[in-house]
Amino acid sequence: MPEGHVVHRQAKKIVRTFGGQVVSASSPQGRFDTGARLIDGATLTGGEAFGKHLLVSFDTERFLHVHLGLYGKWTFGKEVAPEPKGLIRLRLESQTAFADLRGPTRCEVITTAERAALVARIGPDPIRKDADPERAWARVKRSRSAIGALLMNQEVFAGVGNIYRAEALYRAGIDPYRCGRDVDRAEFDVMWDDLVELMRDGVRVGRIDTVRDEHSPTAMKRGKRHDRHGGEVYVYRRAGQYCYVCGDEVACSDMMGRNLFWCPTCQAH
Repeated sequence: MPEGHVVHRQAKKIVRTFGGQVVSASSPQGRFDTGARLIDGATLTGGEAFGKHLLVSFDTERFLHVHLGLYGKWTFGKEVAPEPKGLIRLRLESQTAFADLRGPTRCEVITTAERAALVARIGPDPIRKDADPERAWARVKRSRSAIGALLMNQEVFAGVGNIYRAEALYRAGIDPYRCGRDVDRAEFDVMWDDLVELMRDGVRVGRIDTVRDEHSPTAMKRGKRHDRHGGEVYVYRRAGQYCYVCGDEVACSDMMGRNLFWCPTCQAH
């Protein structure tokens, strides 16, 4: 499932591609015919992300809401759209470009009131400048749930996925199994500020890098990481390998159905 920075990049690309233009909307697959008709022929006026939710606005006061889930994917082209191949849920077209959406968990057209209700349910997104960390802290400080689980709860921390969860906890030196209420305010602030920096950097460069300069491949004279997610990380998908800081073995376990990576030594408290 894409992390929040990916959805923010998609929102920017949609606006760059179609902003201010009249778009044609269709559903080659047929599953989104009704929704496509509601925005077909409308002018695309904006797009933004709230965590992993993409909201695209039109001059009809309607919004396209997309959540990619595990298998969703956007494909963009700067030419005449080809004949549809595969299960394309939604196709957006202008005179100069097209975008195809395949396999999302959610694809719907919603009203202004429905948009407001959706945004109210989503937790603060560290990437957004209007994010209020107090909302997340209010949930964390009274929760008996593990902080590792809270970070993946999109009603608490919007946009944080498995990579950012693992890396933020490692960089803060926090045991992922510690209860939220046992995380103090200073630790929360360090973790939140770190997420802001890391996730906004992810939007800028298009990949996740979390290692500090002193632990980079160049500084440590080690090989670069080879993984389809790209980027240099401390613990994510490094189970059984040595920790760059303490040298001990990176651990992996299951937390609420997702792989959890951490260093038992560096995150012992």
